[in-house]
Amino acid sequence: KKMSYVYVLLSLKDGKRYTGITDDLDRRIEEHNSGMVKSTKHRTPFKLIYYEWSEDIRDAMNREKYLKTYYGKHYIKNRVRYSQEQ
Repeated sequence: KKMSYVYVLLSLKDGKRYTGITDDLDRRIEEHNSGMVKSTKHRTPFKLIYYEWSEDIRDAMNREKYLKTYYGKHYIKNRVRYSQEQ
């Protein structure tokens, strides 16, 4: 069964986070860092600061949606409090 990953990247350029979903985490991070992702290509480089996996794509999509909300962003901020220290 294919895993789905919800991930949070930190832009080392502007200090902002990006939340996404993928079935291949290593490939997706490489795509972000090589400028292949339209929405993030001007914010490279990125550092992976958080991820979760799920066996069900629907669960992962709901989790991604939650992490993009006000409360979800606070959850991530509290979970990865020290990630911005490089």
